Amino acid sequence: MKSFMKKIIKKILGVNVNEESRNAWLKNILTSLPPGQALLDAGAGELRNKPFCEHLDYVSQDLCQYEGDGNAQGLQTGKWDTSKIDLVCDIVNIPKPDASFDVILCSEVFEHLPDVQKALDEFSRLLKPGGKLIITAPFASFVHFAPYHYATGFSKYWYEYHLPSRNFEIQELTPNGDWFAYLNQEILRLPGMARRYGDWSWPVAYLLAGIGFLYFLISRRSKSAEDLACFGWHCVAVKHKD
Repeated sequence: MKSFMKKIIKKILGVNVNEESRNAWLKNILTSLPPGQALLDAGAGELRNKPFCEHLDYVSQDLCQYEGDGNAQGLQTGKWDTSKIDLVCDIVNIPKPDASFDVILCSEVFEHLPDVQKALDEFSRLLKPGGKLIITAPFASFVHFAPYHYATGFSKYWYEYHLPSRNFEIQELTPNGDWFAYLNQEILRLPGMARRYGDWSWPVAYLLAGIGFLYFLISRRSKSAEDLACFGWHCVAVKHKD
């Protein structure tokens, strides 16, 4: 009963709005791809997006170093199963010929790469002319999967600078939430974080979270604030036909 109530509270408070909205976007993009296209899921991990690709020729790739505990710092999953990955290799050196794929998906992976630009170069090599690159990456995130967490802050300007220089044309660049949505999520995380890090005043955190939730529940803004911050950006880019 207690576990059930926690799930209901999380659902009501929208704690997972970041993940839920991202998954909805990915589902819409991936299920609309033409049947039979060859798709590489780069950094596929536990194959979370494979159910959206049942109509595609799906190939997964991952380095398979992370096992769930990492270095016990930041946020960890506790367990992480990559036993079903097709290509166990470095994302910057994937053993496939040039122009092997119609689509490359790379979702929530960039923050775990020491050299993201090398990965983009590899994606450009592997994609067929006219092929699609589908990316999600965090603009602001907690350290997670440490020690394999190297960056955050992938803004729309990052995409607009690095993708055209690699022969990609951006078709879609959509924010996931905005500053208010991000703040809402972090306020609602406050009680759990206070207890996790031994703050004796954690009961006050519940009060603040409740007040914050009430504000976001009744607020009506006329403008979005993704120009300041958001969870991350969702991108679809097409490789130019030479």
